[in-house]
Parts: sequence; C-alpha cells; structure tokens
Amino acid sequence: MKNFSKKLSLFLMSLFVGIGLFIWIGKTVGWQEIKNAFLVFTGWQGIVILGLTLLIMLIGNWKWKEILKGENIKISFKNLLNPYLAGFAIMWLAPILFLGGEVFRAYFLKKKNFVSWQKGIASVFIDRILEWTTNLFIIFLGILFFLLMAGIPPKNLVIILGGLFLFFTGGISYFYLKIFKRESIIKFLLRIFGLRNFSQNSAILDVEKEIFNFFKLKRKSMNKILTLSFLQVGIMYVKAWLLISFLGKDIGFLPVLSILGFYYLATMIPIPASLGIHEAIQTFSFNSLGLGLNTATAFTMIIRGAELIIALVGLIILFRLGVGLIKDALFRDKYFNNNAIYH
Repeated sequence: MKNFSKKLSLFLMSLFVGIGLFIWIGKTVGWQEIKNAFLVFTGWQGIVILGLTLLIMLIGNWKWKEILKGENIKISFKNLLNPYLAGFAIMWLAPILFLGGEVFRAYFLKKKNFVSWQKGIASVFIDRILEWTTNLFIIFLGILFFLLMAGIPPKNLVIILGGLFLFFTGGISYFYLKIFKRESIIKFLLRIFGLRNFSQNSAILDVEKEIFNFFKLKRKSMNKILTLSFLQVGIMYVKAWLLISFLGKDIGFLPVLSILGFYYLATMIPIPASLGIHEAIQTFSFNSLGLGLNTATAFTMIIRGAELIIALVGLIILFRLGVGLIKDALFRDKYFNNNAIYH
C-alpha cells in the first residue's frame, strides 16, 4: 500500500510537471508564435518544409537504431520512434538540462526494452557525439566559405562565434584523441576533482568503455551511421535552399552552405528553441550575403515553426510515455502485492 501511494504521488507529480512545462513553453516561445507556426504550415510550401523536418527526424531515429544494432541490441524502428521524438522535445525546448533528452531515451530503453543502463546511455552519447562531429564539419565549411564571400565580420562577432566554434571543436578533438590513445577521459576528470576512489566502482566508466569500444571496433556500423548523419545534413541543406527560394531569393550552393553552418552553430548553444541567437546570427549572415533582413527573420521563424510542431508532438509523447511508465509500475506493484496476499 505504501509503494502504491508513492507511485500515485509520482503519477500526480508528472501530471503537474507536464502541465507546467506546457505553460512554460507557451510563455517562453510565445502563444502567438505557436499560432503563427501552425498558420505558416497550412500552404503546400509550409507542408514541404514540415515534411523535410520530419524526414530528418526519421533518419535520426534510423541512425539510433543502427547504433543499437552495432551494440547487438535489436529494437524495431517503430518502438524507438516515440522515445526519440520525446527526447528531441526535451533537447529542443530545455537544452539547459544538459543531455536531458539523451538520459530520457536511455531510461526508456532500460524500462521498456530491458537494455542495460550502460548500453542505453552509451548509444545516445554516441549519437550525440557523431551529430556534433558532422555539425562541426558543416560549421567549419560554412564559416570558411562565408569569409571568402563576405569578408571578415565585426570583431565582437568574431570573438563570440570563433570562441564557440573552438570550444566545441576542442572538445570533440580531445575525445577522438583519447580514443586513439586509449586513455580514459572520466578517470582524468575524476582525478582533477579528487574523486579517485569513486572511479573504482563507477558505472560511468562502463559507459565510457562501451563508447570507446564502439568507436574502435564497430567500423562497419560507424560508416553506415556517418552516412546517415550526412544524409540528415543533405536534407537540411535542401530544406534551407527550398525555404530561401520560397521566400523569393535566388541563392547559390556556397551561400546556402554558410547559412546552414550558422544554423548548426546556433543549435549548439543551449538556449530554448535557439530563441534570439538564431535570429542574431542569421540576420548578420543574410545581410552580408545580400539576402535582406526580412528574409532572415522569415527564414528563422519558419525553421523554428517546423521544429516547434515536431517538438510539441514530442512533448505529448513524452507525457504519455512518462504516464505509461508510472502506470506500469503502479499495476506491477499492485499485481505483486496481490500475489503476496494470495500466496
């Protein structure tokens, strides 16, 4: 009875958290912006952009499936899609919760598919690392071509954007260097914080081992996953080019690549829905490329609108999955308690 009351409290708490999160999203993003997002996607052009956004998500889910397959875990595409979209909603709406979406996906695998915590969290970390790797590659090319076409931007912007790019590039490069040298990053960090004893029985070291083994031993899986990552980038490129064309602007291959690079740079900054930062970056880039400030504003609004619709769907799934997990726990406890009484 005590366990039942505890789980019921968790159920009610999740209900209020879900309602509170939805209200917070409305206030943060803006109810009018949410309304405008749906209005934009009533025409065929908006539906094309929304369809391409959804296709990017589906390929992302396929990529996660292949990562798990590389770890000898076979789960269907359909069974992974709901937690993937729910994880995207957390990541997109609340990026300040560092890796919150990834942790939820791993938790779901553990509860619903009986995948060990180590393998589950390793799979989503691998997904994020490869995503950052491809994004940084596009950011580098985009900024390089932008400098060749538009020249050096203002000093303050160079410091901010350059600092962010170097920070993320340095982190990814350090990770790959440690893999090549077969040295633990976690042990190094634990020594810095004076937690050497903690490392002896730490589950996080098992997660790191799973990640390192994947990058070192699963070459065939890596090639397929990287192909899917660049396929996502290719579709995002087509989406950006089409959207700019829909807005009445003629644009070449390299300018779109620069705009795409700036988009990925904005998404790597932990601000909900990239509010403000995406506008600031694209306003500068569009103006420098001769595309106009109004075009930049429309571009960022429509891109955000498509992602917002997917995120809201993910939020509904997140709420349903959370309630479902708690409900399963409630009935499981009730079943076991009844069996204990009868036996």
